[in-house]
Amino acid sequence: ASSFYPTPVDQADDADWDRLVHSNLRAPFILSQKLAPALSERHGSIVNIVDVYAEKPLQHHTLYCMAKAGLAMMTRSLARELGPDIRVNGVSPGPILWPEAGQMNQQDIQDATALKRCGTPQDIAETVWWLGTQAPFVTGQILAVDGGRSLTLQGS
Repeated sequence: ASSFYPTPVDQADDADWDRLVHSNLRAPFILSQKLAPALSERHGSIVNIVDVYAEKPLQHHTLYCMAKAGLAMMTRSLARELGPDIRVNGVSPGPILWPEAGQMNQQDIQDATALKRCGTPQDIAETVWWLGTQAPFVTGQILAVDGGRSLTLQGS
């Protein structure tokens, strides 16, 4: 569970900072920290849900982009720190589920993907499952599951 909403720099406040950074960065860190001993015993895996906006910022969403960029670096850092017993990867979804109406032009975003369509929650779930259970030599990676959206990022 994470938060996503605009925070123009002239309107963002401490509550926005807390909500966006805590849900998108602090919570995954604490979960990783608390579960690391059990995951280590089982040679488990952590898969974080990152976002294309961790690398390519979305206007008026600075706090969200900062938090997701932090999550991307945390994913890579934990892969180094928790290996070899725990693999840590991320999935960066594209147009799957839409935020509040009017926040983004859905058709423009869909048209900007190489596959010219939206993905499904099942696309993300299957990728998370694959990284978690079927990719024993993959760690420290963030896989874009975005239909090619990150190739252009038009319409944002």
